[in-house]
Amino acid sequence: MRVGLFITCLGDSLFPETGRATVEVLERLGHTVVFPAGQTCCGQMHANSGYEGEALPLVRGFVERFGGEDLDAIVAPSGSCVAMVRHHYPRLAAEAGDAALAADVGALAPRVFELCEFLADELGATDIGAYYPHRVVYHPSCHGLRMLGLGEAPLRLLRGVGGIELRELEEAESCCGFGGTFAVKNVDVSAAMLADKVRAVLDSGAEVCTATDSSCLMHIGGALRRGRTGVRTVHIAEILAAEEAR
Repeated sequence: MRVGLFITCLGDSLFPETGRATVEVLERLGHTVVFPAGQTCCGQMHANSGYEGEALPLVRGFVERFGGEDLDAIVAPSGSCVAMVRHHYPRLAAEAGDAALAADVGALAPRVFELCEFLADELGATDIGAYYPHRVVYHPSCHGLRMLGLGEAPLRLLRGVGGIELRELEEAESCCGFGGTFAVKNVDVSAAMLADKVRAVLDSGAEVCTATDSSCLMHIGGALRRGRTGVRTVHIAEILAAEEAR
């Protein structure tokens, strides 16, 4: 397949290793990865803050950059950004009264996938040759869980990783408290939710907390580092890309 990499803002600015790991996994499975230049924010931050008009140029930019590449699929290591494209782009285009944009979005959005759903559900992969000898706990992000319906896809992939010891996370479906601008506008509530999530991670006995979204991992990881817990956060793409030393 010819797969377009949608890197996302956090991947581009703060977590480039996640993007590299995504490419490594896809290429290991025999796919050609294309990176359309000039990618921008998907517009989620604007739309979630009530600035839907300001998000429209970013919707158009996404369609222009990815729509002209003759791609079989578009893959991102971020459930929240994929949810924005699949669930909100059609609505934004329709509400803007832009029939041409709505048609372009309608053709493109169904081909946009979060990495784990692409690997596990679209390709049917379970063992992709990864090796990661650590105790790991998985946090399901809200967008992936509730909007994309990722379900067991990430866990099926993690169970296929050699050497891994998966630990159970209590109240796993509870939000970590990040929620994009929610963490900025509702600091006290966000901090309380984060404290509950961190306690659950520590109670699991894991060395590593993983998730499908760098945003959740940034939030959880910050608390783990500030508390000097010794527990790391690692994006699931990096775990799937890891191989046994030879």
